[in-house]
Parts: sequence; C-alpha cells; structure tokens
Amino acid sequence: MNIDRRRLLAGFGLGAPVLAGGAIAGSASAHGDHVMGAFNHGVASGDPLQDRLIVWTRLTPHDGHGLEDIDGELHIATDAKFAKPRVIPVSATADRDWTIKVDVDGLKAGTEYLYRFKVGKTVSPVGRGRTLPEKTDEVVLAVASCALFVHGYFNAYGAIAQMDRVDAVLHLGDYIYEYGADQYGAGSPASAARKLDPPTEILSLSDYRRRHACYKGDAQLQAAHARAAWIVVWDDHETANDSWVGGAENHTPATEGAWSARKAAALKAYFEWMPIREAKGAMAEAIYRSFRFGDLATLLMTETRLTARTEAMDAGRDLMVDGKPDIAGFMAKLNDPARRLMGDRQHAWMADELARSVKAGETWQVIGNQIVMGKVLAPDLHKAMGDEAWGKMLTQVPEYVAQAVTVSSQLSATPIPVNLDQWDGYPADRERVYQTFKAARARPIVLAGDSHSFWANELSDLSGDLVAAEFGVTGVTSPGFVDMLPGVPLNEALVARNPEVKFADSGVKGFIKLTLTKTKAVADFVTVSTIYAPEYEVKTLKSFTVTPDGTGVSRIA
Repeated sequence: MNIDRRRLLAGFGLGAPVLAGGAIAGSASAHGDHVMGAFNHGVASGDPLQDRLIVWTRLTPHDGHGLEDIDGELHIATDAKFAKPRVIPVSATADRDWTIKVDVDGLKAGTEYLYRFKVGKTVSPVGRGRTLPEKTDEVVLAVASCALFVHGYFNAYGAIAQMDRVDAVLHLGDYIYEYGADQYGAGSPASAARKLDPPTEILSLSDYRRRHACYKGDAQLQAAHARAAWIVVWDDHETANDSWVGGAENHTPATEGAWSARKAAALKAYFEWMPIREAKGAMAEAIYRSFRFGDLATLLMTETRLTARTEAMDAGRDLMVDGKPDIAGFMAKLNDPARRLMGDRQHAWMADELARSVKAGETWQVIGNQIVMGKVLAPDLHKAMGDEAWGKMLTQVPEYVAQAVTVSSQLSATPIPVNLDQWDGYPADRERVYQTFKAARARPIVLAGDSHSFWANELSDLSGDLVAAEFGVTGVTSPGFVDMLPGVPLNEALVARNPEVKFADSGVKGFIKLTLTKTKAVADFVTVSTIYAPEYEVKTLKSFTVTPDGTGVSRIA
C-alpha cells in the first residue's frame, strides 16, 4: 500500500502538530505564569495486562527552568473526546530526565484506552493502548527489531502506525544503538539527513539519555508508539555490542571505564525512556516476564544478555592452538553445559509459565526472544559463486566484510556455527529450553530479532524431534549481509546448507505481522520498499502458517 505521510505525521489522525524538527508535540503553553515546556518526544504505552497499562511521556522543560518538579495530569478515557476522563496527578522530575511513567491500574480487560498528558494548558499528543483480554479468538501482533538511526528512515515504524489492527507491538531489542554517527551504518544515502545525538559513541548516563531522546524525536517512531501498547526487551546495543554479564565486545575498560558503571547508566536511561514495567527486587536486569492474551496464548519475553550470559566464543580467538585449528577442542568448549544464556532462575520461570499455559488450554506459547534459536551453519559462498565471481566480490566490498565472508566460507567445512552470539553459541542451554518445551507439551512459536534478517525455521532437539517453529524478524533499518554483499546468493545458500532453515532473507527491511487464532498462527513478513527516502510502499514478502496438531508440535506450512 502507499503511505499517506500527512496522516502519519499528524499523529495517526490524533491531531498533534509537528515540530520543525519532525517530532510530534503539544504546543507549549503557560503553567502558572511562565512556559514550562513541550512534549517533544510523544507518548507511549506498554506492558499491558488485563487490568493495567504503563503510560509514558517526557516533558522537555523550557531553557530557563531549574530542577524543581513539574506537576501535571494524565487523562485516560475510552472515548476520543475525553468527555469524562480519569485524571491522575503526575510529576516530571530531573532525576528521571523529566520522563513520566504511570502504571495505571483498575482498567477493564480487552479495552482500548486513549490517553494524553497536560501541564497547564500544554497538551501532549493522544496515544492508544489496549488492555489484554480475558477471552479472545484472535490476536494481532507487530514484531520489530534493530533500528539503526543513521542508516535509514524508520519507515517500518510508520507502516506499523498505519495498521488497521494491532493489539500490541513486540520489540525484540536493539531499539537504540550505542555507536557514533561515523561508525556502524554511516555513509548510507539517508545518513546526511539522520542527525545523531550525541554524534559520538555513548558511554555516560547523559549520553544514553540523549540517544533515547534522539530516537524518540523521530515522527514515525512516535506514531508507532501512539498507535498501540509496546512490549519490549533489550538486546545488546541498548548497552553495547555483544554484551554479556561481565562486559561487551564494544567496551574497553582501560579507556571507557568500568563495565558495571556503563551498564548501570544504560539501564537507568532505558527504564526512564521506555514504557516498561520495571523489575522488582535487587536485579534490574531481570526483565523476563509474561503476558496472557486471554485463553488463546501466553507471551514469554525472555532476557538473554545481562542476567546470566557467558561471554560468546570467537572462532578467530578460540579456534587456533599453537598455530593450528583445534576444531575438536573448540566444539568441546562450545558444548560445555556451563555455558549459559538464561540461567536456572529464568529456566524455572519459563517451565512454570509453559506448564500453566498448557494446563489452562491456551493454544499457543509465544517466546519473545532476542536472538536466532535455529541451527545455522555457514554456507560455502566461494563454492556457490565460483572463483571468478568470488574474487571480484572480495575486491568490491569493505575489508571487514571481505574478511567475514572469507572466514565464513572456511568455517563451512566445519561444524562451527556461523554466529556464535546467537543460541548456536550456547547449544547446551538451547537443549535445556527444548526439553522444557517438550516437558510442558507446549506449542511454541519462537520469535527472534538481532540478525537483521527474516527467518522461517523448524527447530529440532538433539534427538531430531521437532519442538517449535521460529520466525526471525529483519531490521527496521539495520543492514543485513545481503545489503553488504549485493548479488551474492546468500539467502539461497543458507537454506541449502541448513535443514532447519526453510526461508531466509537479509536484504529487506520491515516487520512481522503475527496473527494468532485457535486453529492457526500466520506470520506475514511485511516489507517497506526503501529506508533511504521518507516515501515508501508496503507489501507482504512471504507468509507462513503454523497449525497445532494436538501433540505439542508445530509445523510451518
């Protein structure tokens, strides 16, 4: 379909004016006897339950404002005219970067609410969010991941904002990226128009706050947040690339300080700026949680980065012993049961939630997971292309890409997976999850982000039993390998090399529309025609259907 930009930039028909910088905001007005600020970053809702909803905004104070709190009101209603709204006092405070987040309780199940904030006469845009139902025959979810600001326009978010129906938006991580403007993704046709703030890599609390503000200044992201409640988890780039319990690939303590300080800053900014219900207890990283969509499905949002993850192995670092490749030793270390992603506490939580869902007669158990779970070995692209085309390609791509595809083709003759940062790098923990699926007799649909690719995979345990269907979502803007390897038959080679992979495409951008009913689940791979211009078209690239067969096994049709 063609996208009506005027409709989108008007806040999805909700009447919010647009600032010159592209952000949807209410007009600044007097609070008392002076102007207090404006709602430059839109509104958002999230973490819906049957009786409650997180509602969020940020009030940007005027330039002369000090540190005193700014009081206002949240209005929430079921009618667009807000004839008799529920009014809740709120405050924007400096210690939370002037963000406002309210856990509104006492709501009716399965009901769409409209909400807006007021400070004096300054009024925010209007947002919408639906509470979860007690019973339902259908659920429609939009699934997104990986939005690199400098690399392109957030057209996928714009398309989500214009969906006729979406009960919730699931974001599987990499909502922001930590890199500077001249690093990853720079140099695309859209980069000059996508001004990143701060322009350098982010390290401090102020940096992370500014980066979140930069993202939420985007009109298309604001429109998608205003359209429906979001259910989010982080992946690595909300802190730093390839993060784990003790550090990250893109963190150097000698020059960037303690990892614990950077992580704490990143998480504080995340909880301030995202419409997520904050974890209770001592461990803020434990954001795994579940959502019951009536009697149809339970969604389990996992956390695979900061609570238990062991540092990822690296073929370049760990394979060579005394100058020779030690494949057997490498695989023995890779398969060590001590290598963890989720940890015992999260595994126990997953087992309990799956058992409860199955016992309740729910048709589906949906796993909101950050990284690809399927087994993916590297294809031999050199062999697939032939010597001449291979050699020509290596001279036409950046050096780091040439090195990566060369190593990938070398690994194709080994059992070493192509991406050790995915579940492939933690096979024993993956097998624990699969046995948990089987023990509960669950019908899991695994969702995955991170890879900047669409995937349709059939997941099998070590005994060969089919245990789940997996759908991986491509990036909103983040580059996939096909972007960097034009003309290379990567997608076809991945399917040919890997029995679990039924479809792969890393050359497109978009999101997944997942429709659940009691008889089937349909995953539509929705794409936008470009991310390099603000005008675009939307189409469905591919659709897959999963049907429950009564034994706990799902198949991709």
